Amino acid sequence: MTINILNLKAKCKNSSERFVLIIIIIMYKSDLPPSYEESHHHQQEYKPQGGGYFSPPHIFHTPVSHGAVGVPTSGIPPVIPIHMSPGIPPTNPDNMEAFDVGALWDNKSIRHAFIRKVYLILASQLLFTTSIIAVFTFVDPVRLFVTKNPAIYFVSLAVFFVIYLVLVCCENARRRFPLNLVLLFIFTLAMSYMTGTISSYYDTKTVFLAMGITALVCVAVTVFSFQTKVDFTSCTGLFCVLSIVLLITGIITAIVLSFQYIRWLHMLYSALGAIFFTLFLAYDTQLLLGNRSLSLSPEEYIFGALSLYTDIIQIFLFLLQITGRISD
Repeated sequence: MTINILNLKAKCKNSSERFVLIIIIIMYKSDLPPSYEESHHHQQEYKPQGGGYFSPPHIFHTPVSHGAVGVPTSGIPPVIPIHMSPGIPPTNPDNMEAFDVGALWDNKSIRHAFIRKVYLILASQLLFTTSIIAVFTFVDPVRLFVTKNPAIYFVSLAVFFVIYLVLVCCENARRRFPLNLVLLFIFTLAMSYMTGTISSYYDTKTVFLAMGITALVCVAVTVFSFQTKVDFTSCTGLFCVLSIVLLITGIITAIVLSFQYIRWLHMLYSALGAIFFTLFLAYDTQLLLGNRSLSLSPEEYIFGALSLYTDIIQIFLFLLQITGRISD
């Protein structure tokens, strides 16, 4: 094509023929693809139309930390596997179902319904336990029966540990309805019998004094946990250390007191236990909120009620030992 144009240019004599030739050359060049320089220049100068296109989404990588699911309450609070942004329950981010569950926390109504369900279950548990304590304390035949039959207490203790391990370690058991409620009822029954049996060895005034102090402490801790900006769920390592300290202190105290009763040692252990489980109550309460470093899935209402109930009962038992020793 270039040779033909040069031949035409040589044959053109006058200006009119050359004008026609120029038009032909321009039309020919317009059909050619742009050169590298031209295309590169246009790519740099291109500006997208305002409002016509969406900018690509920004991707933020959130660091995660692996952990283990909750463990029995020998003082160790449940540890939530993944550290994610507030509002997303701890789970595996590679699982698409995890993001669907996490998106549920963005809906405040779902979060509030979850919290209401947990506290309704907790209120039912505490009401049942309080009734058992009252019967074991006020009804003398029942009080005499439980004090003379300690074997039932140890059976309840075994049931308590077995059901607790099942609810903590088996996800299907604590999520499947109505199996989860049946297991929780058996757990509450065993825990209530143990608490009532221990209370039957104390004076009535001492028991109700401990119950009143426990109620005030729990209400204060709950309100504080909801209102404070302090994130207790970010201190999981600290709570694990406190649990180990409480466990070792309890073992040493049990060994020493089995040989000789030391009043101040018993009081010290009871005070440490009450303080530690008060902190655990704040930790477990903030796991329900969904706006902290760690949070429970909205399907874990049984686990949430179980954790809070165990913390409150432990606080009551430690305070009962303190008030009982003071009244002696």
